[in-house]
This record gives sequence, structure tokens and C-alpha cells, in this order.
Amino acid sequence: MPITKTNQKVDVNLRRIINGADADVIQLYPIKHKFAWDAYLAGNANHWLPTEMSMQKDVEQWKSKTVLSEDERLALKVVLGFFTTGDSIAANNIILAIYRHITSPECRMYLLRQGFEEAIHTHSYQYIVESLGLDEGEIFNMYREVDAIYDKDVFIVGFNEGIFNPQFETGTFETDQKFLENLIVSYLIMEGIFFYSSFAVMFGFQRQNKMAGSAEQIQYIMRDESQHLNFGIEMINAIKQEQPELWTPEFQRHTVELIKKGVVLEYTFAQEVFPRGIFGMNADGFRKYIEHIADRRLARIGLLQQYGSPNPFPWMSEAIDLSKEKNFFETRVTEYQTGGALNFDF
Repeated sequence: MPITKTNQKVDVNLRRIINGADADVIQLYPIKHKFAWDAYLAGNANHWLPTEMSMQKDVEQWKSKTVLSEDERLALKVVLGFFTTGDSIAANNIILAIYRHITSPECRMYLLRQGFEEAIHTHSYQYIVESLGLDEGEIFNMYREVDAIYDKDVFIVGFNEGIFNPQFETGTFETDQKFLENLIVSYLIMEGIFFYSSFAVMFGFQRQNKMAGSAEQIQYIMRDESQHLNFGIEMINAIKQEQPELWTPEFQRHTVELIKKGVVLEYTFAQEVFPRGIFGMNADGFRKYIEHIADRRLARIGLLQQYGSPNPFPWMSEAIDLSKEKNFFETRVTEYQTGGALNFDF
């Protein structure tokens, strides 16, 4: 974009998440959206790589004919099948669409970090698939073959299409609402709902002392995704504050309906993919858990909770705790340096 020569300093009060002054995209200071800068710093402190995790025991257990049941083997493959596509969709949306329209430089800084983290997550899935000797074509093409994965992906991509259009620009009531809708679908539903039954399955493995290396990587991924979710919620709430005219009663009702559709798609995925349940988690438990976290997402953006379902998996809050002590000879200590300062949502 063109740069205008001037000796006038940027007025922090004119900074916006979208539709800010042109100079905002380039000039980082003065910072207005401190939540984004804090998230960027936390992301840097929380850096990890999948190859730091040992997969030796996972390989031994996967090759064993007695350690894992057929249901457990299927669950691991299907979870990886969804994850591989989900993070790719999230990365494309961030880099090819959302970033282009954000005019807050500190938010752009974190979006670059988030895009890199999505790449690390995809690397992690490939590392697990390759280590276990799985059929890479089967795992990475599963989104085309498993209806429950396909339906979730099509739902997300359908809302991305508008802002992917090269002619799409924010700046009108209609396009700003469309962009806000994309953020809600991307962060609250994709990052905040669609990953969570799969997270629960992976931590089920961890609680059974199975596939520890794979589960540990997913533990780090969930920690990253929780930070992504919190950042997205902060952006949504900032846009609501900066452009309150967008947050109409009709749009609020529309948001609730989108969340409800996301909930149905996610617990349908869990019920279809794990029909007999797994690790003591049955279809009813998955449904209540997804409804529980959906209520939390709604509350975070100021909307009424819709379900009132209790959390049937309270141990999920423990699974995110990466600050626990570890035996140096069993696994490398890869703790999050700033984890205690973050507000995680389950």
C-alpha cells in the first residue's frame, strides 16, 4: 500500500483491528491492542518442535498386537485425519485472508506467529504418521473420504470463501460484518469447538499411558490452540467495541445459530467416528462436553449460554498443564515459560 510522507505521529486512538489508518499496518508503536502483543511474546516463549518428543515407545506400542485395541487404532488415525486438514485450513485462512484485512500491526505480528504455529502442528502430525509407519495417503486424504470430517471442513471453508475473494475489501457495513463472521467461525468454531473431541480422545490415550509421545505433541498443540482461541476472542471483542454498529441483535442471533450448527457437526463427528465410545467416553459424554465448551465460547463474546451442560470430562483441564515435573531420562522438559499467565479455555 502507498506510504504518505508526513511528520504527523500516529494517533493511537485511531488504531483499529480493521479499517485503521494505512500507517497502522507498518508502524508498530504506539501499541493499542496490547492483548495481541502479549500473545506474540507468549507464543515466542512457548516455542516447541515435534522432533523434540521421543516416539520410540509409541512405535513399540503401535507395532504390538496386544497394547492397542482396533477401536483405539482407528481413533488415532481418524483424529490425525481431521487434524491434518484442520490446521491447514486455519493456516490458509490466517495468511491468505485474515492477515490482508487486519490494520492493527500488533495483531498482524501475532497472526504471523499463529501461522507459523499452524505449520508446526502440521509438521507434528506428519512426524507422528511417519514415525508410526502409517499410510500417509490414507491419513492426509481422510477429509475427502470420511463424511464427518468432510462436513466440518466444508462448513468452515464455506465461510472463508467470501473474504478469500481478491475483490473483497472491508470498509462497508456488509463487508465488515462478513469479516467479523469469518473471525467467529474461524476462532470460536474451528479453533474453539472442532478440535476438542479429538483433543479429548488423545488425552484419553495419555491417561491410559498409551501413545505418550503422540499425546504430548497434541498437548502442546492444544496449548497453542487455546492461545489462538483467546487471541481471536480478543479481536472479536475489540471489533465490537470499535464498531458497535456491527453487533446488531440480528447478527448476535446469527452468531448463536452458527455456534449451534458447529456443535451438531462436532458431536456428530464424535458419535460417527467413535460409535462404541473410547476410554470410557461415550456419545452422550461427547455431546455434553461439546455443548459445555460452546457455552463458554458464547459467554466470552457476551452472548447467552444455550445448553447448560456440565463438563463430563473435568480431567481435560489437567491435560493442558505442561508445568508438571518430568523425569529427565524419560522425556525432554519442554515446558511453557509463560503458561501460568495465560487464560486457557476448555
